[in-house]
Amino acid sequence: MLLAVARLNCSSCSLPTQLRIANSLLIKPGKHERRRGQNLRIGFPFPNRQIQASCARTQLPNLTQPMNLSSNLRSTILSLALVAALKSALPGTAAEPPDRIKVLLVTGDDVQPAHKWHEVTQALRETLVASSRFEVRVCEDAGVLDSAATLGHYDLVFLHLYNAKTPTLSAEAKANLANFVKDGKGLAISHLSSASFKEWAEFPKLCGRYWVMGKSGHGPRAVFKARIANKDHPITQGLTDFAADDELYAKLQGDAAITVLVEADSDWSKQTEPMAFILEYGKGRVFHETFGHDGKALHNPTLQKLIQRGCEWAATGKVQ
Repeated sequence: MLLAVARLNCSSCSLPTQLRIANSLLIKPGKHERRRGQNLRIGFPFPNRQIQASCARTQLPNLTQPMNLSSNLRSTILSLALVAALKSALPGTAAEPPDRIKVLLVTGDDVQPAHKWHEVTQALRETLVASSRFEVRVCEDAGVLDSAATLGHYDLVFLHLYNAKTPTLSAEAKANLANFVKDGKGLAISHLSSASFKEWAEFPKLCGRYWVMGKSGHGPRAVFKARIANKDHPITQGLTDFAADDELYAKLQGDAAITVLVEADSDWSKQTEPMAFILEYGKGRVFHETFGHDGKALHNPTLQKLIQRGCEWAATGKVQ
């Protein structure tokens, strides 16, 4: 973080030089670096401060001996540092940006070639990152869930995975994921992910509603109207109905208590189907959306806002 800027003259060439005092690790006194086209870094005994001098010349002499800074220069630098430090401590100064929500996006398998999971994963990641609220790590191996310590670094697990060809989760991974949410963190479920891990009896409870092969289904991909079913929830507040270009998932199974956020009328099931909904699981929260047949389906501003807010709510319990 930049604390202060002083315009002085380069000690070697007398051309204008800009000195910047920045928060960073201190370079030990006597260690200097001058190279063509690069900044000069000078060690100076300010705790947790570093001085950088940028010279306009393209060729600078090499320094092998410690630079002797004049008393005037030392006084200028010290004064600037003190003024900047005092200013940052005064009431009314700009607050530090909130910590980003740490997301583990688990992917790596799906029904192929129908579902291009690489494409959808990239679209999901870009959607979250675009909000500036999330720090996203993509993992193409569900085995990452085997480590409770690794999961502890994250606020949200986003599951975009149907294990069509990959093995199911280990017993440890199942327990870790369930406890992750139960103990107060968040889970997001996307598209066909709810059909995964068929032998795991607890997983449908995490999903709220889940796809069952032979029972659930959808009609041909088409443009349909997605309606905001709950306009008062922080996730959907201010959002309006939108035209979705996607598959309309229908006849998902399950009877857990859910709050439907977005719904649509299915020509295939002849029923109104939940397209996005939330539920609580222990102390944690789950956001489940059935959109995302491909990357194109996710290139909808309203849907992107829905996913961003849904993931924020699942991770933190609120939407800023």
